[in-house]
Amino acid sequence: MSKKDSDLNFDQKTRDLSSFKEKIIDLYNKGKGSEDIAANELLARSLLPPLTAKERNFSAVSSMYPIYYSDKCVGCLECVVACPDAAILARVNTDAEVQDGLVKIEQVEEREFFKSKFVKTTKYWSVYERKNKTPALFSLWIDPTKCKGCEECVEICHSGAHDALKMISKTEHKMEFENKASHFVNNVLPITKDEFIDPRLYTDLFLIENAWVYQGGAGSCRGCGEMTALKMALAVTGAKYGKDMVIVAATGCNSVFSSTYPWNIFSVPWTNSLFENSPAVALGVRMRLNQTGKKSTKVWVVGGDGAMNDIGFQSLSRVLMSQEDIKILVLDTQVYSNTGGQVSCSTFMGQDAKMGAYGKVSHGKKEYRKELGLIAMAHPQIFVAQVSPAYFNHFFKTVHEALEFPGPALIIAYSPCMPEHGVSDDLSFDRAKAAVMSRAFPIFVYNPKRGNTIKENLDLKGNPSVNEDWHKDPKTGEICDFIWFAKKEGRFSKSFNKEGLPNELLKQSQEERAKNWHVLKELAQI
Repeated sequence: MSKKDSDLNFDQKTRDLSSFKEKIIDLYNKGKGSEDIAANELLARSLLPPLTAKERNFSAVSSMYPIYYSDKCVGCLECVVACPDAAILARVNTDAEVQDGLVKIEQVEEREFFKSKFVKTTKYWSVYERKNKTPALFSLWIDPTKCKGCEECVEICHSGAHDALKMISKTEHKMEFENKASHFVNNVLPITKDEFIDPRLYTDLFLIENAWVYQGGAGSCRGCGEMTALKMALAVTGAKYGKDMVIVAATGCNSVFSSTYPWNIFSVPWTNSLFENSPAVALGVRMRLNQTGKKSTKVWVVGGDGAMNDIGFQSLSRVLMSQEDIKILVLDTQVYSNTGGQVSCSTFMGQDAKMGAYGKVSHGKKEYRKELGLIAMAHPQIFVAQVSPAYFNHFFKTVHEALEFPGPALIIAYSPCMPEHGVSDDLSFDRAKAAVMSRAFPIFVYNPKRGNTIKENLDLKGNPSVNEDWHKDPKTGEICDFIWFAKKEGRFSKSFNKEGLPNELLKQSQEERAKNWHVLKELAQI
């Protein structure tokens, strides 16, 4: 063994992240990982230290960057919730804390740049003043090494009529100060105190340090809907239970963008299993935790609709029957995204996808969509819910309720896949909202602890125009049916003719979505 190899040998100290960074991550960041890294203990055992992905740099992915106009910000935190890359961080600090931090910055121009990030909002300044309490300044910080330039934050801020974020070319902005801002906010500026965090506002979760189970660096596509849904679910868990959780991931996009060596995006223990048996692995993990007296530790199973609706359905069903405290998050993209958009049982009828392609004879997938939520409700004493990241208050509240449920809980989250759905990178929240509005993906919560009947247990609140077949836009009068939804996504584009009229299969798909909505209403006795 050469001196070079000997120096790279891993001893007990390599379990420390700083050593891993020096001997592994720094080489990968220099593009020399595959050349200069010797075999080592951690790699041999398929182990990764936590949060190594924080060292990952995506600044070269996009030439555009969202800049922050603090004078237009209201501190709603919706951009923080929506960001799939955990690139946006908010802070609420007293004026004294801000001044103490700024005085440590020696360069005048840099100090003034940081100072411009702080704003007096009604939420954190005026309201506290009226209550004769110490008010606080709000600030927003965007990490250029994590931001991929998807523009989703800009879109959601614009939809809220605030326009506090705007995309600009990096060549027109002082990016050197943005790069230094991460050190200032993470190492100089104090974290938000509890008195400025309202437990009634679910968006305030992201002011809690423990909520940041995922802190950026995922190798997901720009605007990835899966990553946003996963981030949101883990944030609720982290805020409530800290790091007392484990994750069992099914093979798929979620495991690939989470753990491409040497990058690990999570701060909690997690493991990746085969595509079809992650629920079974989670059951074994749960039983071992119970044996060692760690019954309070939360176990999350994470997988796509292919892993849960299709090949792993039997494994999922067995866990639902176990009555063990296991929480399952299904990231529903309606396709096998990881293998390039194959159809799954969750795919909509009329959708163009691999193995269900649109051609002269076949006009997309012909099968009906399999409703995992309805099937799960047939299992005894199971918490079941469908959620959409765009309805984030409903999402957060539902996950919180699922975590407190004493048994298996299944949450199916609508997860836009930008390339496979044929939509632009900035429209994840827009399409997740449209899916609910159009009955493509109704949201609901089924909690058997609420009563003795399906009517008592099933809650359809959150869906627009619950008493109607289709929602009508109150401003435009437009009917938001399934065809309205499909017309704005590339995966259905071939089902419309030059005049914009749908083919017969897409009309059947609309009828199928209406029938599904009728079933849910019948069960809830609406």
